[in-house]
Amino acid sequence: MTLPSVRALRQAFPESDLHMMVKKWVRPVFERDPNIDTVIEYRKEFEGVTGKLVGSQALKKVGYDTAILFQNAFDAAIITYLAGIPERLGYNRDARGFLLTGAIKITPEAKRLHHILYYLNLLKNLGIKPIYRHPWIYIDMEEHLSALNRISSLKRPVVLLNPGAVYGSAKRWPTGHFSELSKMIITELYGSVVITGSKGETAIADEIVNGLDKDLVNAGTLLNLSGKTDLRELIGLISKADAVVTNDSGPMHLTYAVGAPLVALFGSTDPALTGPPTFANPESIAIPSDIELDSRSIVLKRDLDCSPCFERECPGRNTKCLVDITPREVLDALRGIIPTNKAAFFDRDGTLCRDADYLNRMDDLEIFPEVRELIHLKEKGYILIGISNQSGVARGIVEREFTERVIGIFTGQYGFDGFYYCPHHPDENCACRKPSSGMVLKARKDFNIDLRNSIVVGDKESDMELARTIGARALLLKSENAGGSIYADESFRNLTSLINYIHETYT
Repeated sequence: MTLPSVRALRQAFPESDLHMMVKKWVRPVFERDPNIDTVIEYRKEFEGVTGKLVGSQALKKVGYDTAILFQNAFDAAIITYLAGIPERLGYNRDARGFLLTGAIKITPEAKRLHHILYYLNLLKNLGIKPIYRHPWIYIDMEEHLSALNRISSLKRPVVLLNPGAVYGSAKRWPTGHFSELSKMIITELYGSVVITGSKGETAIADEIVNGLDKDLVNAGTLLNLSGKTDLRELIGLISKADAVVTNDSGPMHLTYAVGAPLVALFGSTDPALTGPPTFANPESIAIPSDIELDSRSIVLKRDLDCSPCFERECPGRNTKCLVDITPREVLDALRGIIPTNKAAFFDRDGTLCRDADYLNRMDDLEIFPEVRELIHLKEKGYILIGISNQSGVARGIVEREFTERVIGIFTGQYGFDGFYYCPHHPDENCACRKPSSGMVLKARKDFNIDLRNSIVVGDKESDMELARTIGARALLLKSENAGGSIYADESFRNLTSLINYIHETYT
């Protein structure tokens, strides 16, 4: 939930070294983030009175100018104080205000904010411009391909189940419910189930499997990976699932941070504070929004008098708030978020029109005549979607209004159902610039698109990389002088031959 704030800090201080101290178990979330220069592990030897001295000495050696404390704990303040960091900034909580040089007053309104906005609100009160962007975890190509390979033999839709919750049993949906849901996914959706969890949660997964009829379980319907993945592998798998069902837990946050469709089950906790970021208007606390993508998320909860209680164990010993959420209700939610349509995604410059090198005048817009033939792909059931990197907007070369006017031509005259563009500079490390998948994930939500049953067409390697990361077919358009691509499934000299190929090959 700190990821949007990390990106806001990077944008505010592009030339500074940005280091982040995290506990060992969460380190993999941040270690490949290009917005962070160094990830420091909060080691076990930093605990206790003596440990704080050890930890502070480790920080002192680096010579930090500023420490921003997202964590509310007293320990976070004392270690930076002992390290002699000149500026120590954070909320005035846990009686730590005297240790901070910039203690931000905690208001009742701030306490009611979703934690993502809570952290951005801290930056705002420190005079740092906070811009809300959807949380995003960076996954490399090897991880994408490995995850796709791991689930390649499973029937689709592939639904990933996360039945554990480290915080306590008051956050865990009953294992019997997970068993019943698994049966429904296999017999009614004709799909498959992947069960995940930590090494300490394997018994929960075993209970779920044991609750299934043995004739339902085979290599195509069930993959039990509980205790068999590290955190990076789990992130990759979640990103490739057709949907995820999870308790309020770490994997729930990973799910929306990779853009996967999500059903989140809440019991003792409050989704308004820690649920999927479905808030539509962060400007309500004067935080501007630049939402690059949005996952399909459904939260299921029961509004009981005792919920949310924020207890680790149910005081009534019955977790009625979770028991009353039925497997049928969850299955119905899954039906609403599992994507079913297929799409043909097209790059713009060099694919649909001549690459004018930062197209910014209508006189230079030369749309290839074959583009009119793309309308026939709809006869094969394809939704037509444009996806285009437009860094010229951020560079001040191209006006947004001009880009959107061009988009209007493709949607108004050439039958495109949707057209998405990334207006950011490459240095912003955004979620939407190809080969990152933000634009296609946004399209998946808007048009209910099954990415692994779709195709991506483009003339650049970044288009082919994008196709590989989402599991789509990669179709390359190349000029006489252009080389091939290691990621392309097929290559074509023009759109006409590509369209004919699609008509002959795909149903």
